[in-house]
Amino acid sequence: MKAQAKTKFKKTPIGEIPEDWEVVKIKEVIKEAKPGFASGKRDENGIIQLRMNNITTEGKVTLKEYLKVPVPDNIDDYLLKPGDVLFNNTNSVDLIGKTAIFRGECRFCTYSNHITRIRVDSNQVLPEWVMYYFLELWRIGYFRQICVRYVGQASVKKTDLLNIKIPLPPLPEQKKIAEILRTVDEAIERTERLKKGLMQRLLTKGIKHERFKKTELGEIPEEWRVVRAGEICQSIVPGRNKPKKFDGDIPWITLADIDGMYVGASKSGLNVSKEEIKRCGNKIIPPNSVIMSCVGKFGIVAITTREVVLNQQLHAFVCPKTLDPYFLAVALMSQARYMESIATKTTVPYLNKDKINSIPIPIPPLSEQKQIAKILSTVDRKLELLRQRREKLERVKRGLMKDLLTGRGRVKYYNQKV
Repeated sequence: MKAQAKTKFKKTPIGEIPEDWEVVKIKEVIKEAKPGFASGKRDENGIIQLRMNNITTEGKVTLKEYLKVPVPDNIDDYLLKPGDVLFNNTNSVDLIGKTAIFRGECRFCTYSNHITRIRVDSNQVLPEWVMYYFLELWRIGYFRQICVRYVGQASVKKTDLLNIKIPLPPLPEQKKIAEILRTVDEAIERTERLKKGLMQRLLTKGIKHERFKKTELGEIPEEWRVVRAGEICQSIVPGRNKPKKFDGDIPWITLADIDGMYVGASKSGLNVSKEEIKRCGNKIIPPNSVIMSCVGKFGIVAITTREVVLNQQLHAFVCPKTLDPYFLAVALMSQARYMESIATKTTVPYLNKDKINSIPIPIPPLSEQKQIAKILSTVDRKLELLRQRREKLERVKRGLMKDLLTGRGRVKYYNQKV
């Protein structure tokens, strides 16, 4: 039977939802919620143990970097199965609550005590429904509100997790909503892969080269050289103290302000005076500097368009005249995996100044740098339509998640077995 075109709503503890939906606690629609096990040991012949960095904020399990630990005696209790929902129960306040679905990314795989494995009752709820709803809760900051905060990290108690209330549509409607959201996710991923592939080819092959040499970065043109970022640039670490006053005219830039290749304003509208910058021991970053993330997620890079001041999540490089800022920015962006490999592994991975300065980058002659920068800028402009499409898809997805997960945007479905 088709869903009614006009939806009637009812008030519930979690807001208005369609009359034919229910509100349930997570513990009422799952078979199990089991935290993983802690292991401080490493064993190359052991078993993969997923940790907090293996769960992305997009609901994916990533194995770009992983650890193997000794196989515990009760390993059967901790093996993952496709369809398991993985909830990140311990992380920084900003990242607490990341959720993904394990889809068989590795054959034998287990998980740490910082993750709770949720196995749903498939007669009542789909794993995707739980994941997408938890991702929406994470986006609106719900887990920040219910978490217990410690020094440097936070956690969500199992009892609080089990008592989370979620809306529950009929299974066929859950399936249709999950299909719509998954389609948008896949379109975003395709766009991002295209962008990265184009940049990587231009960065490593150069312009009209025929002879290449092997380096720690892979094959690059023979005329190029490899240097450490700190050897060729002035390296600037932000001060440790956050400004107390924001009554100046120099933008206070955080990781959230980087959204594109250039940055020159604070989205929050926070600006600092030179006097306050001096008081808190920070430094003014000049225009045409390359700034990059050094905490959490790496490879986030931008070029400053004016004087700015940075918070502790960011690092700055001032380019000499022999180095094009755009070229450096792209080179650093391509080294995200390398940064992850050398980062200090704590609750939130980070890079100190020495490690940042040690990042290897390819250096062509300045004339070729500028040519490559020009080509990449042209490619970037051509990709702008794709970026706009990606942004549109993300807006659509956010809108869909808000509307579909609350029933304000109903989908037609047939009452059949899922």
